[in-house]
Amino acid sequence: MMLSRRRLLHYAASASALAATGAIPGYVASAFAGEEKRVIPWKNWSGGQSCTPAMRAAPASEAELADIVTGSAAPVRAVGAGHSFSPLVPTEGTLLSLDRMSGIVSHDAATHRATIRAGTRLGAMAAELADRGLALDNMPDINKQTVAGAIATATHGTGAELGSLSSFVTDLRLMTASGETLACNAETNAEIFDAARVSVGALGIVTQVTMQARPLYKLKRRTWIVPVEEMLEAAPELWKKHRNFEFYYVPYSGMAIGITNDETDEAETPEPVNEDDEGLRQLQQLQEWLGWSPATRRWLIQTLMGGMEPEERVDYSHKTLSAERNVRFNEMEYHLPREAGPQALREIIDAIEANNVEVFFPIEFRTTAPDEAWLSPFYRRESCSIAVHRYHEEDYTPYFSLIEPIFRKHDGRPHWGKLNTLKADDFAALYPRWNDFLEVRAGLDPEGKFLNPYLKDVFGVMT
Repeated sequence: MMLSRRRLLHYAASASALAATGAIPGYVASAFAGEEKRVIPWKNWSGGQSCTPAMRAAPASEAELADIVTGSAAPVRAVGAGHSFSPLVPTEGTLLSLDRMSGIVSHDAATHRATIRAGTRLGAMAAELADRGLALDNMPDINKQTVAGAIATATHGTGAELGSLSSFVTDLRLMTASGETLACNAETNAEIFDAARVSVGALGIVTQVTMQARPLYKLKRRTWIVPVEEMLEAAPELWKKHRNFEFYYVPYSGMAIGITNDETDEAETPEPVNEDDEGLRQLQQLQEWLGWSPATRRWLIQTLMGGMEPEERVDYSHKTLSAERNVRFNEMEYHLPREAGPQALREIIDAIEANNVEVFFPIEFRTTAPDEAWLSPFYRRESCSIAVHRYHEEDYTPYFSLIEPIFRKHDGRPHWGKLNTLKADDFAALYPRWNDFLEVRAGLDPEGKFLNPYLKDVFGVMT
C-alpha cells in the first residue's frame, strides 16, 4: 500500500496526538488495513481490569463515531480514564476513546447551563466552567474521569441535599447501535433520557451532555479528627448542618477524619501541599511493621493523629472538593439507606478488626441526595455511601468478601464502577425500574453490540 507524503504526515500527526491513550482513530486504522495490525492491550487505572481489543479507535466527531459503531467488531465499549474497578470496559471487540471529543461546546449565561463533549475530563471541565464564571453544584473527590464515564456510573461527591453528577444532566445526545444519534431530555425521548443518565454504556455512546451549573462560588473546608464513635454519633447532625460532610475511618486507630465544606465569601487561602499520598504510605508502613500487634498499631496511630490540629482552607469549589489520587487501589462502594449508614460502618469496623484484616486504606463515608435516573443507586432514596479500598498490589478478594455481606444486609446498592459480586436477579430486586431499563436497552440495541460478557451477565442477556 502506498501513501502520499501529505497523507502520511496527516495520519502520523493524528496518531501522535493519541499517543498518551494508545488509541487510533477509525480512519487511521482503515488507512493501514493492509498492514499487519498491532494489537494494543489495555488496563484500567488500578491494573485490576485488562483486555486486548481487536481494534482501538478515537473518533473526533459524531460522523466518525457512527462509522466505527456500525462497522467495527462487537462488543463496542467506550473507555474514559479507566477509574472503574468493575469489568465495565474489557472487550475483545472495539475499544473507544472519546478523548478527541472533548471541551465545552457552549454555555448559557442566563440559565447557567453548559453543553460539554463526552470525553472531557472532569478537572478540565471544571477549569473551563470557572473561566466562564460557572461551577457545578458538586464534584467527586477524583477529577480525572471523563464526563460521560462519570455520568454512566452515577459518580458522586458528598452532600445530603446534593445529587450525583448524573442528576445535573438536563440533555444528552446518545448514539445507538444503528449509528443514529438521539437528542434526549425530560420532554424528548423522556424514557430513554431517564435510562441513559446512568446506563453503564449499555444503551449506546453518549457524545455530549448539557449540565445544570451555577455561578462560580467558594467553599470553606474544615478538617478535624475525633474518635470514630463520636463522629458516628454526630454524623446525622453534621450532614444536616453542613453543605458537604464526609469522614474517613483509619483502620485500627479508633479515630475518624471529618471534612466539611460550606459556602463563603472569605478570601482564598494558599493551596496546601497535598499530603494524602504520603499519609497513605505511612499507614502502609505501620501495617507492615505492626500488623502482628493491632493494639500497638492502634496506640501509635492514635498518638500520631491525636496531636493534629483542625485545618481550614478557602478556595473555589472545584479545588476544595476534588484532589489527586496517586496511590493506586481497588475499591468496593455501596450506597445504603442513609439511616443505616452509621450502624453498617460499626459492623464493618468490627469485622475488620475482629478478623485482623491487613488493610491500611481509610474507609470513606459520604451522603448523596435522591434522583430519578432509573439505574442510579440513589434512585428515590436518601443515601449514604461507604467505600472500602485495597492496595492495588494486594488481593482484595478476602477483604471485600468479608465486607460485602454487611452492605447487602443493609439493602445497599453497589456503585456501578466499583467491585461487587451481584448478578441480574440481585440488581432486579434493588431497582424498581430495572425491567423498564431492560426494555429500553433491548429496543435500542437488540443485538447487544454494546454488551461485553460482564454486562450480559448483569442484565441477564443470553448469549
